[in-house]
Amino acid sequence: MGSDVHPRALTGGRLERNAGSSWRERADPILAAVVFALFARTFLFQAFAVPSPSMEKTVLTGDRLLVNKFVYAARGNGVLARLLPARSVERGDVVVFRFPNDPQRDFIKRVVGLPGETIAIRDKMVTVDGRPLEEPYVFHSDDRVWPDDPAVPEEGRRRDQLAPQRVPADSYFVLGDNRESSGDSRFWGFLPAKNVSGRALLVYWSCAPRPSGDRDSWRSIVRWPIDILRRTRWSRSFLPVR
Repeated sequence: MGSDVHPRALTGGRLERNAGSSWRERADPILAAVVFALFARTFLFQAFAVPSPSMEKTVLTGDRLLVNKFVYAARGNGVLARLLPARSVERGDVVVFRFPNDPQRDFIKRVVGLPGETIAIRDKMVTVDGRPLEEPYVFHSDDRVWPDDPAVPEEGRRRDQLAPQRVPADSYFVLGDNRESSGDSRFWGFLPAKNVSGRALLVYWSCAPRPSGDRDSWRSIVRWPIDILRRTRWSRSFLPVR
């Protein structure tokens, strides 16, 4: 006659657990948390640190952003598709993407041109299909206007002047808000849609960079917590990116 004994045995009227099941039960919540964190990072949200001033004054060097990764994701018919809002990329979106020339690097720029549109720049003024684009978010760190003159270096000309270009299908034309300090579509071309990681959602923490003259020492290590608090830009906490 076959045994009907459960792997957990009753001893003296008390349920005894073997050691193996005990550590597995303790590990299960930890494993579930790790899996959820990986899922959230892969499909929902990701943290991103802004390394340069190319998007000033919208986002600053040292801003830590939360990036919405699911907003542009392809949708199916599952439960997740019904719960999470989704839309296509729109003009004005601030997007984080894998740099086409080096996919290991993440860039952040603003979408200016959509597929099929013709983009041109004349004396810093951007036009879309021949119409001037209103850009209240743009910051000019250099008011000089480089003319479209062969005597001017190409980088200077492309900064302020750009012949009409039609945005290919499944691509975007992106620019930095700090137009004079941004490496963007003016210089390296169109952004493939497949490289877009997500839309910048909000600043969850902002910490100004250390002054360039600061040097590491035992005193700086001791003072590190105070220094972090001093450089934190509290007014930017939870600031939406627009």
